[in-house]
Amino acid sequence: MPRSPLALAALATVAVPGLDAYDVRRPAQPGTDYDVAVVIDAQRRRWVVRAPSSAAAGAALEAEVDLLEGLAEHATSGALPFAVPRPVGFAHLPEGGRAAVHAEIPGAPLRVDTLRPGPGLAADLGRAIAALHELPTSVVESVGLPVYEATEYRQRRQAEVDEAARTGKVPPALLRRWEEQLEDVAMWRFRPTVVHGDLSADRVLVHDGKVSGVLGWGDAVVADPADDLSWLLVAAPPDAADSVMEAYQLRRTELTDPHLLRRAFLAGELALARWLLFGVRTGDDEVVADAVAMLQDLDEHTRLAEAESSASYA
Repeated sequence: MPRSPLALAALATVAVPGLDAYDVRRPAQPGTDYDVAVVIDAQRRRWVVRAPSSAAAGAALEAEVDLLEGLAEHATSGALPFAVPRPVGFAHLPEGGRAAVHAEIPGAPLRVDTLRPGPGLAADLGRAIAALHELPTSVVESVGLPVYEATEYRQRRQAEVDEAARTGKVPPALLRRWEEQLEDVAMWRFRPTVVHGDLSADRVLVHDGKVSGVLGWGDAVVADPADDLSWLLVAAPPDAADSVMEAYQLRRTELTDPHLLRRAFLAGELALARWLLFGVRTGDDEVVADAVAMLQDLDEHTRLAEAESSASYA
């Protein structure tokens, strides 16, 4: 059973000695792997308490805590232009594992549909992601999180496509499209970087028109930087996405990756394959049906785009 806000507030008072809980609230987007609450103390300071809801989430939290220590140093130095959660206390849970408490980072989740082109938030978002990708890979390596070489990462993507193909639920034309891109070795010559691994609008906090914080670091790896850009290229208005990418490119040093955008768009497509595989593995028919519908829409869209492209060159 999910922990109640009051139970989470009690954990916060154990984790942070002297914390005098005055009020407690559920966050706007609590997520599924953790029980989360925002605790307001007598001085009106706001604290976030997270308690893992499974053993797997508990292990992920422990890995994330180690990583956050390193990321916090780079945020303090200015290498990262946004805040990351900084755990200030822990409370042991009866079933094992720990709940963690950190000060709430000011800001609201990013609304991708409101991004506009130009030097404002879109550009700041591009610079923020670029700064993350400029971090030394040792910040991830030193805490034992996964590190992939480019060739190895391409093989992982190929294995995902092969598994999705075996379900018989991916349109054949999409499979051919994916396989052709995975077999293009030149497309996969990139320098692995620190990657958030699960960036989305609800992970990015915005305050006063700038990126104020980034949450949810449990999937961080050293891998393909394109993965952190795919969600924006798919969801943002095209002209705003151009501003994101322009600012990103300018912020990166020695960026020679001519196929970055192609891999980013492919990563967005393969996310649907992973959603399908999640549904198949968990036996969730609703997830499978949702994934199949999105794959069919993608197949239709790519067929139309390819037909229009062929017509324009005819």
